[in-house]
Amino acid sequence: MLELIVMAARLGQFLAAVVLFGSPLFFLYALSVDDRLRPGLRWRRPMLAAAAALLGVSAVAALGAQTAVMTGSPVLVFDLETLWAVFEGTQYGRALGARMVLTALVLVLCVSLSLSKIALTAVSVLSALILASFAWTGHGATGVGAWGVIQVVNDAVHLLAAGVWLGALAVLAILLVTAHRRTEITYLPTLHRALRHFSGVGSVSVAALVATGLINSWFLIGPSHLGDLFHTSYGWLLLIKLLAFFGMLLLAAINRFFLTPGLGGVLAYDGPTAPEVHALRRSVLVEAGLGIAVLALVSAMGTLAPPSSEA
Repeated sequence: MLELIVMAARLGQFLAAVVLFGSPLFFLYALSVDDRLRPGLRWRRPMLAAAAALLGVSAVAALGAQTAVMTGSPVLVFDLETLWAVFEGTQYGRALGARMVLTALVLVLCVSLSLSKIALTAVSVLSALILASFAWTGHGATGVGAWGVIQVVNDAVHLLAAGVWLGALAVLAILLVTAHRRTEITYLPTLHRALRHFSGVGSVSVAALVATGLINSWFLIGPSHLGDLFHTSYGWLLLIKLLAFFGMLLLAAINRFFLTPGLGGVLAYDGPTAPEVHALRRSVLVEAGLGIAVLALVSAMGTLAPPSSEA
């Protein structure tokens, strides 16, 4: 039961962190907002504030569950001295404490300030630090010396690349779901421009994910343990994760090379856009669903020993 709570808390933190990092970035580099489109983006503040609240709640749950796992006694979750010992005396606790402080700052920004470019930049920068903090509580943090530093940096880059991709998907999913409600003449052209801008950034993110994923696999699995992928729970979860990731890549390629140009073509000739928007909506929603599945698998894998740790 405790392991399930740990996994659920990790998933909640991952989901919230990628939204808080990648979504403001997407607004900054891909979505130019004019006065006619602004009413259609009133959900930005509630989305970011809800993500910050989810991150805070999930972090508190993670602290409690991890304390119970470490001490072997759920009762000690309510003991302040024990909680402080976990906070102050473990790398996990220090990383989680920093994450909580940063989350509080992000929540204040989302609730109290207008979402100007400066505010969005601040939210994204703070959330980048939150995402990077997971590298200090994962398998990569067990390395020592120079190789240990390389593992942590590699994990941080991997997490940030995932945040760029998945955070943008969250925004695109909302834009496409609400597209049929919008009547502004600028809405669909702006959405099309956002999709085109994301294509280039998404390609860089995918390249970074593949490169850092290969490096991570070298450390956590290694050539001598490839056969263990089919004999361990960690290995099977990794294989399922790779299948989901390749599904995301396939959908991303379809969106970039077929569906987005198709929407641009009908917009250029004032043709009917409903079929193109529907196809894009379905594709992005499935891609986002696979992204959530990947994060859930990563959350579960974090509780298991990788093949390289076994004799």
